[in-house]
Formats: sequence, C-alpha cells, structure tokens
Amino acid sequence: MGQHAVVVGGSVAGLSAAQVLAGRFSDVTVIERDALPDGPAYRRGVPQAAHVHSLLTAGLTSLDELFPGLPDELVAKGAVPMDAGRDVLFHQLGHYRLPYDSSTRRITFSRPLLETVLRTRVERHANVTVRTAAAVDGLRMVDGRVTAVEVSGGEVLPADLVVDASGRSSRRFTRWLESSGFPPPPTSTVKVGVGYASRILRRRPDDLPHGKMVILSARAPVSKRFGVLFPIEGEQWMLTLGGFHHDHPPNDDEGFAAYARSLGTTVIADVVDRAEPLAPIVTHQFPASIRRHFERQRRLPAGYVAIGDAICSFNPVYGQGMSVAALEAQALGRCLDRVGAPSARMARAYYRAAARPVRLAWWLAGSVDFLFPETSGPKPVGADLVNRYLRQVVLASHVNVDVHRVLLEVSHLVRRPAALARPSTVVATYRWARRSPVAAGAPVPAA
Repeated sequence: MGQHAVVVGGSVAGLSAAQVLAGRFSDVTVIERDALPDGPAYRRGVPQAAHVHSLLTAGLTSLDELFPGLPDELVAKGAVPMDAGRDVLFHQLGHYRLPYDSSTRRITFSRPLLETVLRTRVERHANVTVRTAAAVDGLRMVDGRVTAVEVSGGEVLPADLVVDASGRSSRRFTRWLESSGFPPPPTSTVKVGVGYASRILRRRPDDLPHGKMVILSARAPVSKRFGVLFPIEGEQWMLTLGGFHHDHPPNDDEGFAAYARSLGTTVIADVVDRAEPLAPIVTHQFPASIRRHFERQRRLPAGYVAIGDAICSFNPVYGQGMSVAALEAQALGRCLDRVGAPSARMARAYYRAAARPVRLAWWLAGSVDFLFPETSGPKPVGADLVNRYLRQVVLASHVNVDVHRVLLEVSHLVRRPAALARPSTVVATYRWARRSPVAAGAPVPAA
C-alpha cells in the first residue's frame, strides 16, 4: 500500500490499526505521547483507564481475529473468562435477568493489561516501531494529500498514510486539515453528564457465590445511579459506581459505601463492606458523547483517516468504545485491500464502512441515554417508542431465556436491533413481560 504508515496514539484503537497496517506497509511507526511502562500500569494519557473497561462479544471476536489467540493470552495473564449469559448478574428495572448457558463469551481485565498485551504483539513485527514520549505537532500536505507529520523537536516524518488514533485531542488534526482547505466533519453531541468513581478491592472466591460479575443498571428516570463490579487479574475486583447528569458518587470511603447501598440491591454494597481496598478511590467525568460524521464529508484528504474516539467518543457506561475501534481497524484493512492505496477514495470507503458499527452503537446508547429528560442533543429517531418497547423486553428477560438471549446479543453488537422486532421475539416479549416479578409487584429476591 506504501512505504510508511504513521499511527498517532498507542491505545487500543492505535494498536489495532498498527496491527492491520503491519502487513500492508513496509514500515509502521506508532507515536505515543506518554512514556509507556514496561508492564501493565495506569498512565496519564488515559485518565479513564483506572475505571471498569469492557470488550463486547463483537469486539473480543474482532481483536481475536486481529491478534490470534488473544483471549487465551489474556486469561493466561490473569484475565477472568465467563459466560455472559450465565455468570453476569445483570440487575435492570428492579430485577435480575434470568441467567442461562450461552455461547456469548466474555473476558474481564484491566485496561492496562489489555494495552500491554496488544503493544507486545505489535512490537513483534520487525517493521513496526513504537515511539513513546513523543508528540505530533503538525501535518505536512501537498495537493490535498497528507505527506508527513511534524514530530516534537522539529523532526519531519514522511508518511503515505496517517491514522489519527489520538482520541478527543483529534481536534488538533481538524484544525490542521481545515487550514489546508478541508472543513471539519459535522458533529453530533449528546450531553449525558456522567461521572464515576472507582476502586480496586481484594477479591475472594466467596464474594459472589452466584456469579462472576455484577451490573446494576440505572433505573431511568427514577434513579440516575449505576454500579459495576468486574473481576480482573491479580485476584482483584474493579468496582465503578457512577451516575448520569451530575448525580455523581463521592470519593471518600463513607460516601462511596453509602452510594453503593443506594443502588436498589445490596449485592455490590455487601462486597464493599467486607472487601479490603487496595487503592484509593479515583474519579472521572464524561460530559458528552461526541460523534464526528466523516462519512458525510464531500471532500476528504488523501493519506489521512481517523479511528476510535477520533471518530466517536461513546458514553463509557455501555462499554462500546474499544469494541467499535477494533471493528473500525478491520474495516480499514478491508478498504485498503479493496482500493489498493491510501487515497481519498479509500478514506471515503473506510468512513462509510466504519459508520456501520458506529451507527449501531450510537443508536443503542443514545436511545437509553434519552430515558433521562435531562439528556440533550440529537435524539435517535423513534427513541421514545423504542424505549417503551425495550422496557417490555427487559421485563421479559427477567423470566424468559429466549428474550434474554436476543437482548444480550444485540447489546454485544452480535445481532442488529432488528432482531428484537422479529414477530417471534415481539410475541414472547409481551407474553413474558407481564410475568416479571417487577410487573407483578412481587418482592425482589436477593442475587
């Protein structure tokens, strides 16, 4: 495809892109602003890394295709495998979804472990160089094509393709391209006002006798609060408590524990009360989801594409970002193979292909976000109608395996939302929703 490709950003999106490019360019250089540690460690450039991260089934499958054997390698390093249908205690609308043996595989780990394993894999390529503690200060362009990046210190690095995996700081690239006559892409912003606090706890085998992880969903619009408890490597829990629209958890021990007790069921609070804290409470805020519609642009530069959060920064509550980035990396490889060169035509094909997983995840997240009247921004078409039906789907998932299976596969991006509208699913939904203990007014059992 060319002599040299430059990837700006060494996070999951950038490393996935580098893996794709390693077999298609003579040389690939990854430029990362942070000084990267030798092993798993939290770093300044990923402030949300100290909080729960997740790979949906579609993302895990994509990364396994990009990095063969990755799930087994993660498990060998301490990540926790589980059945997403059987081992996840998913509390939603006041009750737990009915567990069942599924084929939906899930692995939980810390974000630093995943990045370290991916980076080690990428660095095994003889033609890939990962440069750390370096920043890109500008782009060089000739006749509508990006030809080089300006690296801090005055170095000019020629490039046939620049992949922008710089996340939200991609606004710098927008300014540089705009100065060369390429207008910024249309942008959609959905304000959610999410804030969360996380802590690492020591994990014991008897902490969750009936499952391996817990998701306590916000009961919109009555409650804005949620909590997730994930097992990670090192026999540890990663606990994240959070809330929408500024109903955020405090960072002191007493307030943190009280917030956990306010979540509608005590399964997480019980663990907090007896588990040993291994790290201080850390907080993070996420004001808004931002999607940049590159697929709508009429004129695109050659030699430049964006990926990951540089295209769409999702509400982290739904765990979609890393999975969508992996799907985008695969789309980039397919479009390079089909078009044959990093041209403007290739960029257009790529953005159209990348828009498919982005559009699906954005629609799923946006529909739920608008359960809160405080949410503002472009509302997905039919969101109110969809949310009324999804409420019935969730109620049915409390007591029916078939409905739970479809809901789980859609939320993991394995099936399209249209699967929820199939006649058999609609009939089952309305038949079983009325039998949910919540709908019937029965007492809610413990986990």
